[in-house]
Amino acid sequence: MNTTSDGNRPVLRPAQLNALARDLLEGGFPAVWVEGELSGLARPGSGHLYFTLKDERAQVRCAMFKPKAQFLRFVPRDGLQVLVRGRLTLYEPRGDCQLVLEHMEEAGEGALRRAFDLLKAKLTAEGLFAEERKRPLPRFVRRLGVLTSPSGAVIRDIESVLARRWPLLEVELLPVPVQGATAAPAIARMLRAAYAAGRHDVLLLARGGGSLEDLWCFNDEALLRCIDESPVPVVAAIGHEVDFTLADFVADLRAPTPSAAAELLVPDRAAMQARLVQAHAMLARQLARRIERLRQRTDHAGLRLQAQRPQRRLERGRERAAGLRSRLEAALGRGLQARVGRLRELARGLHVASPLATLERGYAILQREDGHAVRAADEVAAGEVLHARLARGGLRLRVEDPPTDQRNQPLRLM
Repeated sequence: MNTTSDGNRPVLRPAQLNALARDLLEGGFPAVWVEGELSGLARPGSGHLYFTLKDERAQVRCAMFKPKAQFLRFVPRDGLQVLVRGRLTLYEPRGDCQLVLEHMEEAGEGALRRAFDLLKAKLTAEGLFAEERKRPLPRFVRRLGVLTSPSGAVIRDIESVLARRWPLLEVELLPVPVQGATAAPAIARMLRAAYAAGRHDVLLLARGGGSLEDLWCFNDEALLRCIDESPVPVVAAIGHEVDFTLADFVADLRAPTPSAAAELLVPDRAAMQARLVQAHAMLARQLARRIERLRQRTDHAGLRLQAQRPQRRLERGRERAAGLRSRLEAALGRGLQARVGRLRELARGLHVASPLATLERGYAILQREDGHAVRAADEVAAGEVLHARLARGGLRLRVEDPPTDQRNQPLRLM
């Protein structure tokens, strides 16, 4: 600090003044949260970020240095609303007040994330996510209710996996919106209707991936409590593997994707057939071993009777042993036949449900070039090449022109 010639007035140099101002700002504002709009974003080669954070009435300069900027989970751009945390300081060379940032997130998602964490903590404290509240899934699901959008790819993916793995399963679509303000109440209403109907062994809640905002309806507290009240197991398959909603935590089972949920819910048909064949062979071996053991016991009993010499007792013992062996063989044979009959019924059921059985009755499966099956006439266009799979062999067809009335006219194929 300098003084004038008379020694009565202290005089500061600009650097000293700015240093004092910086100390006051940093001491009075150790850390602050600020929300505003990004403007004038600059990215020099150093990796630092410089921009202005503004609202309709004011603005403040901001700097985010590379050690913090490299961990951002989004790409900053002008016009984006952000929420930042930093310390207020003064850039001494120019005397500019600025925020040096430690954290930055998109404003909308940040608010949703805080609401997510608060509700998660509340429901965790109430025990809604506890393992002991989880309902076990049945070993074999007979009727499945799928709550999802009727127009999305999710229901087609689920039906494709289920038809391939276990065609005996009955699948019922329960159409609901899966995004937007009306989605959560609509899903809750459909769940309660399904509870009242009592038709389903399991309910599957599914939708494709999206942002936190897209999936927000699955974090609705009223919907979560409705899932918790379900009398049947509820499986959540919401978003992709990295997406998590609170519905995943309250459901009885969480699957990483809708297709994965379909695989978890049903056994594989081919694997089940192999197990049945193995079970049949094992039963046959066990029956043969038991019969052999009984024959050995009968022979030993006969030898003991012969050693005792009384002819009549020996004959009665032989008759009794023969009768016991005959009854045992008959009982074991009936048990084996019952199991063989059950195996045949299951095999017939699988064969009837198989698409190949339908082809044997004269039907054909139309497929597009990419292998997807054609289910409706409005899915193809004139001139498109299709493949017809028959019971024996196949045909390559071309659509001549699509029908004008798809309900009453078939496709014309060349």
